[in-house]
Amino acid sequence: MTTVTSPLAGRAIGLAAVPDPVFSGAMVGPGTAIDPVREPSEAVSPVDGVIVSLHPHAFVVVDESGHGVLTHLGIDTVQLNGEGFDLLVNKGDTVRRGQAVVRWNPAAVEAAGKSAICPVVALEATAEALSDLRIDGEVKAGDSLFLWK
Repeated sequence: MTTVTSPLAGRAIGLAAVPDPVFSGAMVGPGTAIDPVREPSEAVSPVDGVIVSLHPHAFVVVDESGHGVLTHLGIDTVQLNGEGFDLLVNKGDTVRRGQAVVRWNPAAVEAAGKSAICPVVALEATAEALSDLRIDGEVKAGDSLFLWK
């Protein structure tokens, strides 16, 4: 069982509320999302594992069970071409839960006309594999978002 924790402080919301049909339709996988606090912050790893995909706006960490967790910083933020995002690790690095991965500013993302909502998705999982899913309420970085069987 893998506990997936919040990479950011903010308010948990269900994927259905994410303003992108790929995420809201759970086409990438099940999970939840965070409406982040609007201040400069660091997105942290939601699990212990290896960074297998790393972009300024998104990263995937795979844990020792082979579970891949995607953290996507904002919606359509790929269009910002990395502006406003600072990578703090490298692809292939081993990270610990809570370790800073990307520094960014959700308010600047919104000022650029993009949504700051951050999906946190269990890649290649079924909805039935997740339990204790947080879909509302305030969260701090490191608070549990869901359990992955």
